[in-house]
Amino acid sequence: MVSLIFDADDTLWENNVLFERVVDAYLDWLAHPTLDRAATRAVLDEVERANVVVHGYGSASFLRSLRDCFERLSERPATPAEAREIDELAAALVFDQVELVPGVADTLAELGDRHDLLLLTKGEPAEQQRKIDASNLAHHFASIHIVAEKHAGTYRELVSEQGLVPGATWMIGNSPRSDILPARAVGLNAVFIPNPHTWVLEHDELDPADRGVLHLERFRELTEHF
Repeated sequence: MVSLIFDADDTLWENNVLFERVVDAYLDWLAHPTLDRAATRAVLDEVERANVVVHGYGSASFLRSLRDCFERLSERPATPAEAREIDELAAALVFDQVELVPGVADTLAELGDRHDLLLLTKGEPAEQQRKIDASNLAHHFASIHIVAEKHAGTYRELVSEQGLVPGATWMIGNSPRSDILPARAVGLNAVFIPNPHTWVLEHDELDPADRGVLHLERFRELTEHF
């Protein structure tokens, strides 16, 4: 039987668009006197790239990055009032509800009748679990795995732990960096379903000649192939 491993954020439900709305509000609020919006965002991306290595993913790490970015650009710590304003901007990140990508629930139900489905998501465990609970999708999956990072070793461990057959296993996601490339590195097949709001730090180049990667435009198209 084919095994299908699904990414969660921006594959099953919208996620990064919420962070992008906060970033837009933050850049408006920051209004740096000498750097334009793109240059300021580049600094924030650099700060985030460093922070995820130490502090992981999720809203807490994101908030830290907003504060650190302010301090770097202002060359001083935020005042208590400024820190509160940054906190208030990030308070919009609430995960009691999630917006499913169109077709997800019906597609998972159909695929689950034919294949083994697993969920693999990275981030802060409690935060990711809240999203899973809010999605009402957990019952579709034989197992759910929340990890700190998704690299080749993560996939290798999952294959061993679950007794998966690499050639009959597909990783399905929107992130070249976390979903597609590391899965391919350990011999899994992959399905790339792009999301226009994918976080810039998840971008990477895919080999168009790699026949182990299936490119789809919409989630519901999975039922035409599996």
